[in-house]
Amino acid sequence: MALRWSTPDFDLEFATDDGAPVTLRSLTAAGAPPGPPATTPPLVEVQALGHGRFPGSHRYSATAVGARLRYTGHDLAGGELRLHQADPVTGLHATSVFTPSDRAVRTWTVLRAGDRPVVVQAVTSLVLGTFVNARTAIDDLDVLWGDNDWVAESRWHRAPLREVGLPAMDPAVHHHMNRARMAVTTRSSWSTGERLPTGLVVRRGGGAGLAFQIEHNGAWHWELGEDRTGASLALLGPTDAEHQWSAELAPGESFTSVPVAVTVAEDADDPVAAALANLTAHRRALTAGGTAGLDGPLPVVFNDYMNTLMGDPTAAKILPLAEAAARAGADYYCIDAGWYDDHAGGWWDAVGEWEPSRSRFPDGLDAVLAAIRGLGMVPGIWLEPEVVGVRSALADTLPADAFFQRGGHRVVEHGRYQLDLRHPAARAHLDAVVDRLVGMGVGFFKLDYNIMPGPGTDTGGLAPGAGLLGHCRAYLDWLDAVLARHPGLLIENCASGGMRADYATLSRLHLQSTSDQQDPVLYPAIAAATPASILPEQAGHWGYAQPEMSAEESAFTLVAGLTGRLYLSGHLARMDAEQLALVATAVAAHRELLPHTRTAVSSWPLGLDHRGPWQAFALHTETAAVLTVWRLPGAPGALELALPALRGEHVTCDQVFPAPGTPGMGEWSHAWNAADGVLRIATDVPAPTARVLRLTKERR
Repeated sequence: MALRWSTPDFDLEFATDDGAPVTLRSLTAAGAPPGPPATTPPLVEVQALGHGRFPGSHRYSATAVGARLRYTGHDLAGGELRLHQADPVTGLHATSVFTPSDRAVRTWTVLRAGDRPVVVQAVTSLVLGTFVNARTAIDDLDVLWGDNDWVAESRWHRAPLREVGLPAMDPAVHHHMNRARMAVTTRSSWSTGERLPTGLVVRRGGGAGLAFQIEHNGAWHWELGEDRTGASLALLGPTDAEHQWSAELAPGESFTSVPVAVTVAEDADDPVAAALANLTAHRRALTAGGTAGLDGPLPVVFNDYMNTLMGDPTAAKILPLAEAAARAGADYYCIDAGWYDDHAGGWWDAVGEWEPSRSRFPDGLDAVLAAIRGLGMVPGIWLEPEVVGVRSALADTLPADAFFQRGGHRVVEHGRYQLDLRHPAARAHLDAVVDRLVGMGVGFFKLDYNIMPGPGTDTGGLAPGAGLLGHCRAYLDWLDAVLARHPGLLIENCASGGMRADYATLSRLHLQSTSDQQDPVLYPAIAAATPASILPEQAGHWGYAQPEMSAEESAFTLVAGLTGRLYLSGHLARMDAEQLALVATAVAAHRELLPHTRTAVSSWPLGLDHRGPWQAFALHTETAAVLTVWRLPGAPGALELALPALRGEHVTCDQVFPAPGTPGMGEWSHAWNAADGVLRIATDVPAPTARVLRLTKERR
């Protein structure tokens, strides 16, 4: 029996046959003819203690519970599909929840124990065949995934499935399917500390593309495997084997897995760009009308940390910087780390009370905040809410259960304890800190997070991974409550740069720090790839022009932020009038581009996985493409960029930044070949040099 459910963008068909678990048989664009029926893996897989898999492997498919699940009914309400199954052996009930989003489908699994307890070691949020319509053989598929690390974010790779974990074998001869897998995992509380929670499977040479993301601010796992009829994809939150997570469900007790989103693009010249364009629309749907604040003004923030005060703020240093930032056009001024530092021996392992330093602000922090407001800017402040230093007095006053623990010992990482926001005392402390600072006039917080507390906390007898999951969800609840109490408050998400850049968090918060990268020559590769996993209008790229830089070097450091979110820093107070005017021109160009940026989708003319001395990416709307191009040391003097979305179009190409004729700038030339859809760029300006170009379609 087939069950069909449609969203405005997609048609889904589920097989609900007697004697077999439910499968997602088809996922196609709305109105498109379905492909040939495919035998696909069970929609839900559950690894439970005492039941395991058959055959044995590391994969989260072929579980005994998943194979026994049987369709028991479905509900439709408010555009949402809830599809129910049950396992007669364990008594487990599994409900798959599907909700429509803009050009994507969002889904998760709810498990409920029956009349007996069960220990769950893993549960998928979704399992599906890679294209669920049997149109593409596994030998023709490539996978794209992103490595992520401190100051080395968004490093994308592309490879054939056969080369990254799915070797060819003959399942008919061996009487079993392939047990191999390609597994991608992030551990602990940095949700993007090792890998990005976004991935793609595409047909080599063009055509179909599948993109997905896991929307969780903690540990997660995804994997590709090979079944009898092709490749399959499993998306999960934390698991027992990878993350020391398990959940013992008492009779009638429920567990909800983490949300995931999936989308497909068909018949695309560039399935990578097409599928990621769909995910971009979904991300905008997640943030629309919510606390992320992306529907309103997108202010320019000056932050005094990067390559500037570096965690050593004082009133004497801040005031001239703030005056220069205001002249450059900044809307907000954020005082970064160190504003609380009155601690002998340094502040790193003494933080937690978040009281302003008296020595750094002789007239009080209030006076500095008032001065920033007097310059027409909103004052902001850096905060690392989830940590308490081992030398902090707070470490001895909060209850022991307010901190992560393992075996009765507090978890210590890099001189800090980790607060457990499930505990009311931990949450009350942070509420008091935030409310006090907002009462002082703070309108912006940069929330940082610089430790990883391992697998989690076993307080209350939970598996450590279950304690971590509970804390991660409590952190999101805390954010929701803060933003509900303080409407209009803007919050930046940071974790040593881009180490927690997920859409559980970013669906709530306004701005994402993309990196702590201090070398401007190493930033372009990060900035160019970031739109694959973060909305361009949320991606805060540092622009830290300095008075000792040449005009070309200053422009190079500012370019990344123009087609993302310009996140200013640098010693602006030491600049001469011409240097500061260049920064102000960048701010003005950024503001001019924002209406384009917040509606555009990305493409990568050199490939998302490109490595090399030229870097480029484009932001497309119906009427124009804005292209950011960097020439790095070692690059040849000319480059051809394919823009197939503009093929056959007559365009006007103008240089947005730096403006032509800007003092100290060399010449770049560009020529458009409409027939081939190729832009040729040439320059003899020594690297590093960069430009922002706009190609506008001419009206005919």
